[in-house]
Amino acid sequence: MKPIRSAHSPITYFVSRSEQAEWILFIHAAFVDHNMFREQFAYFENKYNLLAIDIIGHGQSTDTQKGDTIEQTAKWIFDILKAEHIEKAHIVGVSLGAVLAQDFANHYPYAVRSLACFGAYDINHFDAKMQRENSAKQKLMLLRALFSVKWFAEANKKISAYTPQAQDEFFAMNLRFPKKSFMFLATLNRMVNRHKTGQRPYPLLIGCGAFDIPMELEAIKAWKRSEPDCAAVLFENAGHCVNMDVPQEFNRTLEEFWRGAGR
Repeated sequence: MKPIRSAHSPITYFVSRSEQAEWILFIHAAFVDHNMFREQFAYFENKYNLLAIDIIGHGQSTDTQKGDTIEQTAKWIFDILKAEHIEKAHIVGVSLGAVLAQDFANHYPYAVRSLACFGAYDINHFDAKMQRENSAKQKLMLLRALFSVKWFAEANKKISAYTPQAQDEFFAMNLRFPKKSFMFLATLNRMVNRHKTGQRPYPLLIGCGAFDIPMELEAIKAWKRSEPDCAAVLFENAGHCVNMDVPQEFNRTLEEFWRGAGR
């Protein structure tokens, strides 16, 4: 995919154009980069136009300026869509990427053709107790990383993926995550419980892996109860980053979802 540095933000994004009309935007998890979607790029490249970003502080998006924050991501993505003349896109987010995907959908709902979120929670209705537990775990992860990035990456791969191959791939990307970039993750809570979910003008798919942490499994159940009309999927033999653990099943699930959304 062709890398492009955004003109008015620290974001580097990646484009693969085909003759297809519809676009997919992929937003990756924390501590890795757009390459976590390698299997999806290979599968969809001749079926859709593809767009992916490296989140601020990750991958090739580390050349930041004073005042750049992760809460600006929605605006930065919208500017990229305008620059590439993309009116609407199917948005796919995993973990942190799903949080940012939801925030984009909150701000620009009519730029969303469909929304697919995996390994995440409903940022508009995040239970206060879960939020505290999540914040505590994030602080523990930060302490590990400050002590040793390698130690942190070794522990993190077991949380983030289930299969040995996916764990090794996650570990390799995690090792490249700069310590200084943790500061960009510190303000994620500013996106949580800031909007009310109205009538979505696009279909929603949510899901996680059967071997994800219990809090994530409960978060998906709560989200499904809150929005019973959304599609929900549980991936067997997968952990947190389901697209890496079971890429073929993940790709088929997306394809079927989009096929149904087009009816």
